[in-house]
Amino acid sequence: MSVLSGKKVLLGISGGIAAYKTASLVRLFIKAGAQVQVIMTPAAKDFVTPLTLSTLSKKPVHSSFYDEEDENAVWNNHVELALWADIFVIAPATANTLSKMVSGSANNLLIATYLSAKCPVYFAPAMDLDMYRHPSTVTAFKKLQEYGNIMIPAETGELASGLSGEGRMAEPENIITFLENDLAAKLPLRGKKILITAGPTYEAIDPVRFIGNHSSGKMGYDIAFAAANAGAAVVLISGPTHLQAEHNGIQLIRVTNAQQMYDACHEHFENTDVAIAAAAVSDYRPKVVANQKIKKSDNDLEIVLEKNKDILFSLGEKKTKQFLIGFALETENEIEHAKQKIKKKNLDLIVLNSLNDAGAGFGKPTNKVTFIDKEFTIEPLELKTKEEVAKDIITKIKTHYNV
Repeated sequence: MSVLSGKKVLLGISGGIAAYKTASLVRLFIKAGAQVQVIMTPAAKDFVTPLTLSTLSKKPVHSSFYDEEDENAVWNNHVELALWADIFVIAPATANTLSKMVSGSANNLLIATYLSAKCPVYFAPAMDLDMYRHPSTVTAFKKLQEYGNIMIPAETGELASGLSGEGRMAEPENIITFLENDLAAKLPLRGKKILITAGPTYEAIDPVRFIGNHSSGKMGYDIAFAAANAGAAVVLISGPTHLQAEHNGIQLIRVTNAQQMYDACHEHFENTDVAIAAAAVSDYRPKVVANQKIKKSDNDLEIVLEKNKDILFSLGEKKTKQFLIGFALETENEIEHAKQKIKKKNLDLIVLNSLNDAGAGFGKPTNKVTFIDKEFTIEPLELKTKEEVAKDIITKIKTHYNV
């Protein structure tokens, strides 16, 4: 999965021949999983049509503050557009547009939006060789980067004038690669390895029956995606679930029972920076597993259970540098039981769920949790989606590493 996945990209197109490449650029943003809105200067419409770009982006294209031909036209709010964006890419950035960006000459919607932007701004210059080398252009490059903007270097090749040299806008594929590399390098958990367990475990009774629980695994998978999106290399050890982990930053290891999960955790724990035990691991397993399906009879069936190894306890014993996070699902004396678990299992943080809270627990898209750290600082949160809870957990990790 690209680091652009889920990002809101504002694409500003100025009036140069390279504008024709932006149709491919929009398509590549969409393919990477980004949302795209396009702002064009009036001159840009001479090189690529708004219809093409709106069709590809599936959003209206903006090119003026309002439609002068429509007396009922609504003002296009440049501030709203700027605040919507996670990143703002201006491509092509012509000499004229670069000059206006430097001077703050907001005589079109693109520049007004640029001046309102609070997100990272990237610009991809495109102009003829002599224009590219002109002192005013070189000064504009320097000034814009001093302002905090990021320049996507122009490439060398055939130019619209017939000359060959520097000034050609980077190809759409290269713009995407530049953005992905730049964004990835700035991710807060880049270089960290995070081990996450998710889902239930199934403990066999016979070849067709098992002891399990109702965990869907969604909480653990959401944490894995949030961690990977923050740049971490994630090892996700998952019990049986229909969920998928299609992300380049996630290594998915599927297991069935508690022993397999225990073995996988210990295989990867030593080189882990953070471990998050979100799985609902079976506490007990049948002491004897039948080789054949147990036939129904008129008599009661007795199954002797034996205790599974406590994965989280064993990781707490082995912990050296790891930031260890556990989950607790309680029905009574929740806070006290969670505190005991922190001490017993040598945890740095526990995420407490209570089945007494509406919207929390297994099989729901929401969760209501309380964070308790090893100093017993209690932080209750309101009911949130599991995706939002996952982001809160990642925030705790970032705080731990001061990033």
